[in-house]
Amino acid sequence: MDILGIDEAGRGSVLGPLVIAGVVVPEKMEKVLERMGVKDSKRLAPHRRTILSRKLKKMFEYEIVVISAREIDEMRADGINLNEIEKNAMESILLKIKPEKAIVDAVDVKAQRFQDNLCSDTGVNVIAEHKADDKYIEVSAASIIAKAERDDHIAQINKEFIKSGGIGSGYPSDPKTKEFLTNYTYDEMPDFVRRSWATVAKMK
Repeated sequence: MDILGIDEAGRGSVLGPLVIAGVVVPEKMEKVLERMGVKDSKRLAPHRRTILSRKLKKMFEYEIVVISAREIDEMRADGINLNEIEKNAMESILLKIKPEKAIVDAVDVKAQRFQDNLCSDTGVNVIAEHKADDKYIEVSAASIIAKAERDDHIAQINKEFIKSGGIGSGYPSDPKTKEFLTNYTYDEMPDFVRRSWATVAKMK
């Protein structure tokens, strides 16, 4: 059986896009991925993620959804919360690939509710669990592709702002990201800043 794994990168970031990736892995290839060193992207060095992401893209069918900071802000302004934004992106991947089975990293605190919603909305046999990226190699593979894609976006932005010290990782806890945000008033924020995030909104 071919199994679609789905995961995201950049959910909590205040800068840059949210990336959701799906990758189709035949069950017979699971051991191959283990030997390649595929694991949750958070447990891999950036250069290793990049190498593995390239290999995975050559080996398997995959799909990536990139949601920009501006799109996130617009959807949140329309009353669509982050869980819904992610759910909609995952559903678009499920409907495009139409796998026999899918495993996703649950973003809802109630994993069963998230699973039920995805199943009923797409008609796909979906398993949704917390920390699925650590439990299922298909989701680990998706997490690597998603994180490598987001790393690319952040690297491009960092290049543009290298003279002023860069933007850091984009996460609110990063001192370099915090420092970058202090260079602007709320109305001057670049497009890649999520203005609807509390960290930024309080600067109004």
